[in-house]
Amino acid sequence: MNSLFTEEQLLLQAAAREFAEKELQPRAARIDQEAVFPEEAMKMLAELEMTGIPYPQEYGGGGADMISYALILEELAKQCEATALTLSSHTMAAAPILTFGAKEQITRFVPALNSLRKIGAFALTEAGAGSDAGGIVTSAVLDGDDYVINGTKIFITNGDKCDIVLLFARTDPASKGNKGLSAFIVEKKVSDFEVGKHEDKMGIRGSHTTELIFRNCRVPKENLLGKPGEGLKIALTTLVGGRIAIAAQAVGVAQACLDESINYAKERHQFGRPLASNQAIQWMIADMAKDVAAARLLTHHAAKLFDLGEPCGTQASIAKLFASEAAMNHAIKAVQIHGGYGYVRGTKVERLFRDVKVMEIFEGTSEVHRMIISGSLIK
Repeated sequence: MNSLFTEEQLLLQAAAREFAEKELQPRAARIDQEAVFPEEAMKMLAELEMTGIPYPQEYGGGGADMISYALILEELAKQCEATALTLSSHTMAAAPILTFGAKEQITRFVPALNSLRKIGAFALTEAGAGSDAGGIVTSAVLDGDDYVINGTKIFITNGDKCDIVLLFARTDPASKGNKGLSAFIVEKKVSDFEVGKHEDKMGIRGSHTTELIFRNCRVPKENLLGKPGEGLKIALTTLVGGRIAIAAQAVGVAQACLDESINYAKERHQFGRPLASNQAIQWMIADMAKDVAAARLLTHHAAKLFDLGEPCGTQASIAKLFASEAAMNHAIKAVQIHGGYGYVRGTKVERLFRDVKVMEIFEGTSEVHRMIISGSLIK
């Protein structure tokens, strides 16, 4: 038994690996080529009770921890990053409700999300508010028993499939920047909103990304999450877990790049000998293995601190920054090792190369994470 993990964590990892190899690997190319939302895979994950893995069993969750969640996401991402991202974005929607929600909100929404009876989304980004949440202009004005919301959110994962949206809007127009933001639980069946543009992305094409448009969208005031003005606090708290999840997925992609490179280098012959016999290839593989191991340990360290309830925002940023950049660097190496075949549509490393770039961008760009890390040290 691996002493780094509990028996339960290893069992969950093994179950996720078996599922990913049996169910995701055969579907992954079609999901990418046709931009197919991984609906079947998500239903199967729900049957395996993995759609709410890090949340309490009393609310329909798996009752596991963040490390277990990281192990599962890594296994899924090795075979199909679009499915891994769809799951993590959905799972992310329940986190702020559990942390900041009233008891009635928790019992009403979280079990439905954990069981996948409802699909979740997290709507923070706007055209003028990406890395800077203070640029949010979507407004929420109290009118009787409802908040009336107007604005457009962009780059929303699961946007066209979601039933419940964690929405961030400005409730105090007099406040500037990061102040005056609030969070809302928006139900599609109660508060009508429109799905706008579908983004045609370079990678993770099966993970759907859309605009969400709110035109005089009425949200019951009891769906305010936390207190008015706590929106930024809620968003930043939620993003810590989200960044650990992205780091875990980046580890999975980097591991897949390493696995594919080793297999190809052993099978491909040039000049009468295996590609793997060339020192240049051996050094690429050694560098990939080194960084995968480091990224995995950084991710699990942040996850462990999260599970202990310790402050881990900086550690989450370190893990996300290192893992995403390592995965990108080694996707480049994997394509290089595969030569011309690595540049051809339909090969796994070509898909991994396209999938991984966004990991340096979403959940905070690499530049933002360098600001977070340096800021925590300098102050």
